[in-house]
Amino acid sequence: MPNTMTPKQRMALAIRRREVDRVPVMCQMSIGHMLLQTGFSPMEFWLSAEVFAEGLLLLRDLYGFDGILISLHGHSPDWQRRVRRMERVGDEEVVWWKDGGRTVFSRDDLPRHYGIKHKPVLDPVEFDPLFVPEALDYIPVSQGLHFPVDPDHPYDVFDLVIAKCGDRFSIHGEVTSPFDYFLDFFGFSNALVNLLEAPQVCAEMLQRLTEGVTRIALGQVEKGIDALKISSPFAGSGFISPHLYRRFVLPYESRVIAAVQSRGVPAYLHTCGAINDRLEMMVEGGTSGLECLDPPPLGDVSLKEAKARIGEKVFIKGNIDPVHVLLSGGLSDVKADAVHRLEIGKPGGGYILSSACSIAPYTPRENVQALLRVVEEWE
Repeated sequence: MPNTMTPKQRMALAIRRREVDRVPVMCQMSIGHMLLQTGFSPMEFWLSAEVFAEGLLLLRDLYGFDGILISLHGHSPDWQRRVRRMERVGDEEVVWWKDGGRTVFSRDDLPRHYGIKHKPVLDPVEFDPLFVPEALDYIPVSQGLHFPVDPDHPYDVFDLVIAKCGDRFSIHGEVTSPFDYFLDFFGFSNALVNLLEAPQVCAEMLQRLTEGVTRIALGQVEKGIDALKISSPFAGSGFISPHLYRRFVLPYESRVIAAVQSRGVPAYLHTCGAINDRLEMMVEGGTSGLECLDPPPLGDVSLKEAKARIGEKVFIKGNIDPVHVLLSGGLSDVKADAVHRLEIGKPGGGYILSSACSIAPYTPRENVQALLRVVEEWE
C-alpha cells in the first residue's frame, strides 16, 4: 500500500488496530537526548513552554516520527521573575532562586534541585487523604524531582504544539499514574510497606490522587490531544506483585482510562521493566494499548508472545532495546532489530515501531533516524 495517509491518520488507525499504509514510528526520548540533539539551553528547555515546544517540533522533523509526546506541561511564563541569579559552570547552567533554592541544569540529563527543605516522611496510618489537594500542582518526574504546574497556564505547551502541527501529526499527552504520586508522597519504602499495613488508608489516598490525575488528563483532552499516555514506571514485577498490582494500581489507572476514553480519546499505559506476568491484567483495565514491553535483559517481554496473548485486544508500541540496540549497537544492528520487530508486530495491525523505553541521551542520531528508513524500505 503506498503512503497515502498523513501521520495523524496513520497513528489514529494503528491505535485502533486498523489497516494502515505503513507501520507508524514514534519513540519517546529522554530529556538528555532532546537537549543533546537540539542544542537548546537546558534551563530554557526545561522552564519555557515556547522553547520546549520548539524542541519537540525540531525532534519530530529530525526523526520523522508520526507523533509527538508532550511529556511536560504547566510551564510558568514568569519563571524568570523568580530567579535571583544565573551562572554557567562548565557545561552546566546554575540558577539561584529567590526562595533560596538552587537548580543545576545539565546538557545531557534531568535538572538537579537543591536547597529546599525536604518534606518529612509521612505515615499513611496517621495521614488524612483529604490533605491531598483536588488539583495536583506538580509532576513527579524522577528521583524526587518535581516539575511545578502553573495553575494559570497548565496547558500552554499543548496550544503551541497543536497550533503548529496538530492537523498533521498525532499529539499525545501524558499524565503520571496515581500510584506514582502515592510513592512520591510517602517515599518508596514507606509507601510499599503500608500497602500491607494500612491498605484502607492507602486505597483512600489513591482514590484522591486518581481524582487529581483525572482532572489533568481531561484538561489535556480538552486541548485536543489525539491520545493520552499514562506513565506508570513503578508498576512492574520488580516493584509490586500481581496481587498488589490488581488492588492498588489497576483500579485507579482504569478510572483515568475510562474518563479519557469516554471523551473519545484513546489512553495507553507505559510501564517499564518486567510486566510479562501481568499483560492480561493490564489489558483488563480497559487500556487502548501498552508501551515499553521491555525485552530481556531490560525486562522480560517477548514481542512474539505479547502479540499472541494481547495483540487482538490492544495496540502495542515498542519494543526495541534502547540500551543494547539503539545506544550501543551499530546501524546494521538497529536495522536488523527493527525488521525483526516489524515482522512480528505488523501482522494483524495495531503495532507502532518504537524504542521500548526512552531513547538514552547519547544514542547516535543516525541509529534513531534508521527506524523510519527501515519501515519505508521494508514496507
